[in-house]
Amino acid sequence: MKKFYSFILLLGVLVCASNLNAQNMSDMRLNEVLVTNTEGFEDDYGYRSGWIELFNTSYGTVDIAGCYLSTDPNNLTMYRIPKGDVLTKVQPRQHILFWADGIANRGTFHLGFTLDGANEVIFTAADGRTIIDRVEFPALEPNKSYGRKMDGQGSASELGTFYTSYRNSKADAAAKADKTTKFGWINMDNPTPSTNNATLDGESKSAVMSKVDPNGIFLTLTAMSVTFLALAILFLVFKQIGKFHIRKKSENAVKAMEGTSRKEKADTSGQVSAETYAAISMAIHLFMQDNEAHDVEYTVLTINKVSKSYSPWSSKIYTLRETPQLKK
Repeated sequence: MKKFYSFILLLGVLVCASNLNAQNMSDMRLNEVLVTNTEGFEDDYGYRSGWIELFNTSYGTVDIAGCYLSTDPNNLTMYRIPKGDVLTKVQPRQHILFWADGIANRGTFHLGFTLDGANEVIFTAADGRTIIDRVEFPALEPNKSYGRKMDGQGSASELGTFYTSYRNSKADAAAKADKTTKFGWINMDNPTPSTNNATLDGESKSAVMSKVDPNGIFLTLTAMSVTFLALAILFLVFKQIGKFHIRKKSENAVKAMEGTSRKEKADTSGQVSAETYAAISMAIHLFMQDNEAHDVEYTVLTINKVSKSYSPWSSKIYTLRETPQLKK
């Protein structure tokens, strides 16, 4: 049983580790690409150049240090994102921008290659082999970008090889119906570096809920139902666990008693206790001594009655030796 619990614990640790590794890498998406920049956004040196935008699709911080960006499928390690820069930790649902100016010594976010003549961008994991995301983009006019219609959603290929969740499969289906998109990607006349590709307007879920359930009755009943259901499940689980442990304890106790009984029987079979030998020896000794042999016993009582005229507890010997005298 202990081996089984150890196996389950080890399996849980491996699953958590794999999920953590997946979050560190595969939750990042190429989100937008601009090749020629003559009038748009400037970098921290005041220069304009092409750029590549990544987006963190998860709800946890992802560190992309050690990963690679490239425009050549035959050379996936064209630019390695340096380690040690806290800015490589991308916050949940946020963007990060890399300048494709070909001058890597300008800092972490300046690539060692340009996008001139390229038609594909590839984002590779830290092992230099696993492709996390890639996108082939068409020929773009100056100051025009190619990006996802919705941040992090869609796929660069019809089969959805790199992003196949149910939600994005629905987005891909919608993209196929919309001839202006290519599976979630569109040509953008107004580039949006380091910000959302589409403005998310409309009512929030809380506003919709306030209209549907203004008094909060449905929400209250739902919350209470979920709470009681969770408590009921926990009760049943702990009750079954308790029964299992009680049953196992009883079985172990029975096995222990059976083993003890067998051992005692094996130890005492064919043997005489020391007390028996001592009694036999004492009887033989008394028989061999004439003065100690009491073959005839006289039933004569030698108890004499003694009468006292006083009770011992009130005797004068227990009182003062002399009568106290008052001195004048």
